[in-house]
Amino acid sequence: MPEGLANDLETGYYVYGVVPAAAGARPSLRGIDDAEVEFVEYGGLAAAVAEIALDRPPGRRAELMAHSTVVDALASAGAVVPVRFGSILEERDSVVRDLLEVEHDRLVELLERLKGTRQFNLRATYLQDQVLAEVVQANPEVAELRRRTRDLPEGTMHPDLVRLGELVSRVMEAKRDEDAMAVLNVVRPVILDEAVRRGGGVDHVLDIALLVEDARVPELENELETLAEAAHERLRLRLTGPVAPYDFAEAEGWG
Repeated sequence: MPEGLANDLETGYYVYGVVPAAAGARPSLRGIDDAEVEFVEYGGLAAAVAEIALDRPPGRRAELMAHSTVVDALASAGAVVPVRFGSILEERDSVVRDLLEVEHDRLVELLERLKGTRQFNLRATYLQDQVLAEVVQANPEVAELRRRTRDLPEGTMHPDLVRLGELVSRVMEAKRDEDAMAVLNVVRPVILDEAVRRGGGVDHVLDIALLVEDARVPELENELETLAEAAHERLRLRLTGPVAPYDFAEAEGWG
């Protein structure tokens, strides 16, 4: 836990994120335990905080959802540097002393970078049957191994089955890299930055966070709609957001 966290007090200050102090009208928000969110200001920055009881069980899903709801609402109103879920400081003064003052220059830099931008998350997945059919059609060795093993009883251990699995895995990996790059080539001219996320599953192609200027969001959506239409028989694209810029605004020790 960061230095300055509360320990012996009954209540502390839960920190959601940091926004510019001169942010205009702020949304009325309630967070964990339905506590009203307030803003502690210092040096052109404002930390969104709320009082919280310290005698409580470990973080639950409902609390994580409440945290995300507040930070996403702040992001919808303008630039925000999210603070890591579960960050609590002992009092209002420590919000200034241990966060806004210590991290001041970095937070100002992050907020300036994020001004006028939004984060979207893009996930690309395969329609598995179609892509496996492509693999069989394009690779004679895969097709032959599939023919020879098609009638083997389920659960059979056979060298051809092992070879087939290894070969399909290798071909799919190469195909995945190729298709992921095709998606990236579409979005990269439109975005400011990207953060590739770890993905899994046989249908996985790409999971990526995108930082986009507000004015170019319609362009991004149009480009992805065109790509989705062209590849709809083998690829599914899912764009979600805008969300808080967790992937692009990590404040040291906090984000």
